[in-house]
Amino acid sequence: MSAPLIVLGAGPAGLAAAEVASASGQPVLLIDENSAPGGQIWRGGPQRWRDERAGRLWDALRSRPHVTLLAGARVVAPAGPRALLLETVDGALTQPWEKVIVCSGARELLLPFPGWTLPGVTGAGGLQALIKGGMPVAGKRVVVAGTGPLLLAVAATVREYGGEVVALLEHRASGDLARFAARLALSHRGKLLQSLQLAARLRGVPYLRGAGLLAAEGSGRVERVLLRHQGRDKAIDCDFLACGFGLTPSLELAALFGCAVGQGRVAVDGAQRSSVQGVWAAGESTGIGGVDKALAEGRIAGLDAAGAAPDPRDLGARATAHAFGALLAQAFAPLPSLRTMCSGATIVCRCEDVVAADLEPHTGWRSAKLQTRAGMGPCQGRVCGAACGFLYGWEAPGLRQPVFPASAATLALPQTQGVDTVARAHPASPEQQAS
Repeated sequence: MSAPLIVLGAGPAGLAAAEVASASGQPVLLIDENSAPGGQIWRGGPQRWRDERAGRLWDALRSRPHVTLLAGARVVAPAGPRALLLETVDGALTQPWEKVIVCSGARELLLPFPGWTLPGVTGAGGLQALIKGGMPVAGKRVVVAGTGPLLLAVAATVREYGGEVVALLEHRASGDLARFAARLALSHRGKLLQSLQLAARLRGVPYLRGAGLLAAEGSGRVERVLLRHQGRDKAIDCDFLACGFGLTPSLELAALFGCAVGQGRVAVDGAQRSSVQGVWAAGESTGIGGVDKALAEGRIAGLDAAGAAPDPRDLGARATAHAFGALLAQAFAPLPSLRTMCSGATIVCRCEDVVAADLEPHTGWRSAKLQTRAGMGPCQGRVCGAACGFLYGWEAPGLRQPVFPASAATLALPQTQGVDTVARAHPASPEQQAS
């Protein structure tokens, strides 16, 4: 195997990049920390996919012997100027690189409120991922709360798998939603149709607009949700509470390469090239925009990395997706009133059990970390960093290497292996993806 193009992340952007690059004969090494391809959007592996685009991409990749999937592998640190240290299910290894496409996706913005650390309280996308991964919700009562179109998709998934959506709490008022729908009708009619189809699947579900989340309560796990709607406080019994306040790009891998970041996203040019020679970025890491943006950017990056010109259709699709992402960001940016959910006794940094009252006297991350240990736990501020940015206006803390928790064996005794060894050990076979 000649030096491969390495694609970090096997979600829509990564699969699209790997497919177009490998179509020309370019060897591709696709690396993902999950046991099956698909990322967060197409979670659960090929057997559970419903999007035909995912199946077509995966079928094409499986048919090409010069494409290798290394699943269950996480990049933790550099292993030299042009090599990566990986932790895999079989131990540590180092992987040299010449060209890399970073498709690291996004994570949920989690905002603290009383009871958000109770078992049974998850991110909205987190609950959807658990369900797609096989967690049973049949007969369970679920409240979906927060803001944005993702709430509809999550509620529809809960219903599809037999759960009871007892309430859908949208923080934005009816007028805000009507204005968003009107703008969709003007320039993104396909997205409006998708929203209407989701709403039809949720017929009969109480949809409370302008609802404020107050707290989650329960003995040992969530049992009820307290909310305020139309000036009245209410309590709703439930087994799960899924909260979604938006997404934020995952920047750890791009930062590992030293890529420039601006406005909370990886900075790229028209060919998806980052500021670092030989490194491209695509998908949600370059800005939130959904699966259509991820696919278009992945194809543009994959073609450029393989030395080919972009398809004009992908350029048009990317422009449309960027416009939709900008509309989403404007229409569903978290409102300042969401800060009132967090009281002084509310845990903000759940890794270190740091409450809001301990953070409020500080003016930034450096002071807060030195005095409270906020952001020093296993997540290195991935959760509380974004929350404190919203609550206090702090700049998110910089991540130190290793960018993900790793075993001492990985950090102390990395085994150097070539691409040929990796390819033989981890072929992109039907048996592997089925496992």
